[in-house]
Amino acid sequence: MLLEVRQANVCYGDAPAVWDATLEIDAGQIVAVVGPNGAGKSTLINAIAGILRPSAGQILLDGVDVGALAGHRVCDHGLAIVPEGRRLFTQMSVQDNLELGAYRAGARSATRETMDEVFSLLPVLKERRTQLAGSMSGGQQQMVAIGRALMARPRLLLMDEPSLGLSPLIVSDMFNIIRRINERGVAVMLVEQNVHQALGIAHYAYVIEHGRIVTSGKPGALLADPQIKEAYLGV
Repeated sequence: MLLEVRQANVCYGDAPAVWDATLEIDAGQIVAVVGPNGAGKSTLINAIAGILRPSAGQILLDGVDVGALAGHRVCDHGLAIVPEGRRLFTQMSVQDNLELGAYRAGARSATRETMDEVFSLLPVLKERRTQLAGSMSGGQQQMVAIGRALMARPRLLLMDEPSLGLSPLIVSDMFNIIRRINERGVAVMLVEQNVHQALGIAHYAYVIEHGRIVTSGKPGALLADPQIKEAYLGV
């Protein structure tokens, strides 16, 4: 198993945000985590990324408890995140933003090769490589954020609300890109409010509400259950 989260609790100060979370992601899977606003989705993904530290439980990547590591060390174990809101260096060029993604030792030596792979997947970035990231459209900025994460050569890519604020046409393109990333052998954990799009590409899904994972299963089974659709999926 590539990723195992075992009974993880995550707090902001003394305030609990995620309780007793248990989930798994195998190599090559797309796993969606869906649920309403404020359910704990971003808290969970940030804990897996090492941005937050769990107060209890374990986060295992290939059996290594990365929840106990300093945040900047988690990436060394093959994990990268596309954060909510993109968080680009807006006054730097597209290429400079991408190169920052290859800072870890295991990725730095392959920067040119990985850059070519990113440009092959996201050709608009090659066309605009000298443009300031902050002058791009929202969809293009999201592609820069995805490309930057891929520059770390991850085995597991965490994506936090990649469709947020994008037009419907761009959203469709974004999910096609996620599928293509997965086809290249990268596992994806997808936190997303766009339930239909997320479940349309996921191999497995977890539903979180009020900080707890309330159910999980194959996307088709979740969407076929009227009670789950109404109570948790908002569809």
